[in-house]
Amino acid sequence: MLGGDMSKHTTSTSHGGAGRALLWVAIILTVALLGFVTATAVRANPIYSDREANGISKYKFIEACKEIAEDTEELTVGAMGQAIPLKTLVEQSSPLKAGDELHAGIEAEPAEIIKATQTVDGGGWTLTAPATIAVHSGENVKTLGQLPLACTHDKKTGKTTATLSLPGQ
Repeated sequence: MLGGDMSKHTTSTSHGGAGRALLWVAIILTVALLGFVTATAVRANPIYSDREANGISKYKFIEACKEIAEDTEELTVGAMGQAIPLKTLVEQSSPLKAGDELHAGIEAEPAEIIKATQTVDGGGWTLTAPATIAVHSGENVKTLGQLPLACTHDKKTGKTTATLSLPGQ
């Protein structure tokens, strides 16, 4: 009696093969959809760029411009056809005191910076954005003003350069 009851309850009548096949189809379709969405999102990314055509990615170019702007020892100002070091120009009006640091930074929203970054014929990038010049004395910050910063990347040389311009130059 026990043996007969056990066999009734342990007999398998499920159709697991069809369920597994549907599960695999669902997994494959999900992976394909995720791949399509990822590829579409990458192409719609405003920082996406053709690194081969321009020598450097748009993102790396923008970051290089920011770094160059912050290096005020090397940053120059174009005035009357000459490149004058920013520090020299600032010290002509008021010398920096001991402990003073000269800072320059791109002052634009990220969306504006991305929109202002353009390709150059033959490969490369160009970006023109306002840069704020300030003197930091400990916790005190004295803003001197804004100047247009022109940043370029030359694909042939692989160099990124930046120069500030005086108004009207």
